[in-house]
Parts: sequence; C-alpha cells; structure tokens
Amino acid sequence: MKVSGIERRAARRIRNTSSVDLNLVSLIDIFTILLFFLLSSATELETLVIPRAVALPESTAEKLPRETVVVMVSQDEIIVDGRKVASVGEVINAESDLIPGLKAELDLLASRQSIRAGSEAQKKAITIMGDREIPYRLLRKVMVTSARADFTDVSFAVQQKAGN
Repeated sequence: MKVSGIERRAARRIRNTSSVDLNLVSLIDIFTILLFFLLSSATELETLVIPRAVALPESTAEKLPRETVVVMVSQDEIIVDGRKVASVGEVINAESDLIPGLKAELDLLASRQSIRAGSEAQKKAITIMGDREIPYRLLRKVMVTSARADFTDVSFAVQQKAGN
C-alpha cells in the first residue's frame, strides 16, 4: 500500500508534536503562597500606629478602630496622616478656635475622599490621637476645626487597659 504525500506529512506532524507537560507542583506552591498571603492580610483587627511622642489615655472601650483620617496631637505639633500642619505653641496662643493649617489639610483630604467611591458616613469620620497631657483648650480647637471642615464623626484613639 502506497502512502500519499499528504498522509506522510500528517503522520510526521503527529510524530513530531510533543505533548505539553504541566508541572502541578509549581502551581500548588503558588496557590499555597497566595492563600497564605490572603489569610494573613485579611485580618479584622485594625491597629493604629502609636508614635512615641503621643501617650494615649487608657480606656476599657471594646469597639475596634476603623480606618479614618487620623489627627495626631503631640506636645509639640499637630499632624494629619503623617504631615505636620501646625505647631501646638502657635495654636494655643492664637485667639481663634480655627486652626488654618488643619482646616486646609482636612478640606484637601475631604476633596480627595469625595473623588473616591466611599460611603458618606465614612467620608466624614476622623480619629483624634491626642496625648493624654494636652490641654482641653487645644483639643477643643482641634474638634472645632474638624467640625468646620465637615468631619463631624469624631473618635478618640485610646489604649486599651491591660487585663481586659
């Protein structure tokens, strides 16, 4: 029996075609690493980084913190999300309850958050991380400025008492 040229080419193509081997061990390793990463990053406990310059008051509060704009008030400066906006000495000596640098930064953050998709309640939330030794007059000025910038949902960062 004589084979035609087309049949010979088809037989050669089948003979020269190699099957693709899939290495499942590498895929299992990748999925294991991915699963470990997702489990470790998806924790429900959110913590605020507390700098050494701020000694938080203690509380028995059990409510978990949520992600908001953080205003840190230390003995020397007022910082919003890591950026210094005012000096405590200047703020205390000022006659007005409005802190211009803080108001400008909060207005900027509010405009950025309104561009992003977010809930209205979360957009207006702020967390004040104040040193336990700051005077109430300073804390009041920070709260008044936050309210004038339409951040009306104010939370205070506290350290949970040991033993709870």
